Amino acid sequence: YRRVMEGAVLAAVGQGNVESLSFANAQGFDHQALIGVLKSLLADGYVKMDAVDHEGWKLTDEGEACVTKGSPEAQVFALVKDDGSDKDEIEKLAGALAKVGLSQCMQSKWLRVDKAQGGKIFKETASIEDVVQKQLSDVKKGVFPSKADLDKLKKRKLITAANYKTYNVTKGPDYAPVRTKAAADITAEMIADGSWKTQKFKPYNFDALGQDACAGRLHPLLKVRAQFREIFLEMGFEEMPTNRFVETSFWNFDALFQPQAHPARDMQDTFFIKDPSTTLRIPQEYMEKVKSTHEKGDCPTGGPQDPLATPIGSLGYRNTWNIAEAEKNLLRTHTTAISAQMLYKLAQMDKFEPKKFFSIDRVFRNETLDATHLAEFHQIEGLVVDRNLALGDLMGMIQAFFEKLGLKDIRFKPTYNPYTEPSMEIFHWHEGLNKYVEVGNSGMFRPEMLRPMGFPEDVTCIAWGLSLERPTMILYKIDNIRDLFGHKVDLHMIKTNPICRLVK
Repeated sequence: YRRVMEGAVLAAVGQGNVESLSFANAQGFDHQALIGVLKSLLADGYVKMDAVDHEGWKLTDEGEACVTKGSPEAQVFALVKDDGSDKDEIEKLAGALAKVGLSQCMQSKWLRVDKAQGGKIFKETASIEDVVQKQLSDVKKGVFPSKADLDKLKKRKLITAANYKTYNVTKGPDYAPVRTKAAADITAEMIADGSWKTQKFKPYNFDALGQDACAGRLHPLLKVRAQFREIFLEMGFEEMPTNRFVETSFWNFDALFQPQAHPARDMQDTFFIKDPSTTLRIPQEYMEKVKSTHEKGDCPTGGPQDPLATPIGSLGYRNTWNIAEAEKNLLRTHTTAISAQMLYKLAQMDKFEPKKFFSIDRVFRNETLDATHLAEFHQIEGLVVDRNLALGDLMGMIQAFFEKLGLKDIRFKPTYNPYTEPSMEIFHWHEGLNKYVEVGNSGMFRPEMLRPMGFPEDVTCIAWGLSLERPTMILYKIDNIRDLFGHKVDLHMIKTNPICRLVK
């Protein structure tokens, strides 16, 4: 069909100017389909087109139905029998068209009502011409009746005003009576037979985008993680090795002075490993010190850095410490388990050396899933161990750290942690949720955690931790954490998410 239109319009343009609407009506073509063909020819330079704006009309849905089935009056007229019909019968057959159809038939004097026969309807003429259907068919083709007839059709809501365009078509710079397909590339056959000399080629579009490479994309979490890591390194921190998801309860809980009866150690909050369920690798001497600290609050500290073995001065938890609980394997609930091991190694050195450590890795908790919590997430942790550090040092370090993230509206709230005292929760305003959300936790490690490792009395450690997901949600304005991480993530978002650039 397009080729037929293409050939006809090229032949007509070769003889002179062509007006698109009149040409379409004369040839029996759909005008919109013809315009599509003309634009294709225009793109290849075969024709030139000049648009002409017109005020016009188009059919409503009711008008389209009239073109197909006839006007309501014509349909009603056809239902009336030669010997007359009852009004109830016509209304039943014609349905919603009965009222307007009968009214128009009476106005046109096609039908009459005989009151002497109980209101029976009879034909006044043997046949009719459906003028309305013809007028609507012409309107559809772009041929409009008189203004009076248009007003009647508009009043009946069969047509509605609609501007339209026609085109004056003339020869283009590359006009030819027959369209030849332009080649995209030169081939070996063209070179061999010399047809490339006369072959028409498509022009190169140097502005066209190349084919999308099916390459991997960085997840927003990885982009924000890279920024966090860069900030830690800029601040002189050393990254801890955290490539081990399975930990022992000893390093995850006991070494941090977290009581064995603490609710966080229940199966409702922790994922325990079924096989192997226990570990055999716990430093025996250190374990005895941890056991003594839990039960009595004191232990024979001593060590290379604490030769005087000053007492801790704590009461402990005054309960029986069970080694079977400490030997249980689990999916780590925080990366502080790694921090404890790094601090223990540092305390075994002959001479104390101040350190700044950080880690960014995945942790697991048996959480109830909601818009801000997942069962697995990424924890960012930073700690500084030095002599005589205080709470002011911790708050200053956290403020400096978050300012480098571009998050300046930071607030602190006192809280309780088993292994830090004092402890503080860190909050930041989330524009999407329209409230302050917790972005981290912080505190100073208790002497009951540090002294059994072998640190001197004046060595203190400040630490803070936060999830990677919460700051990422703030930076990317994501309201639901399940839209960021997990099986419900939109892969299109992964491909199109913007670069993470923190305002430092």
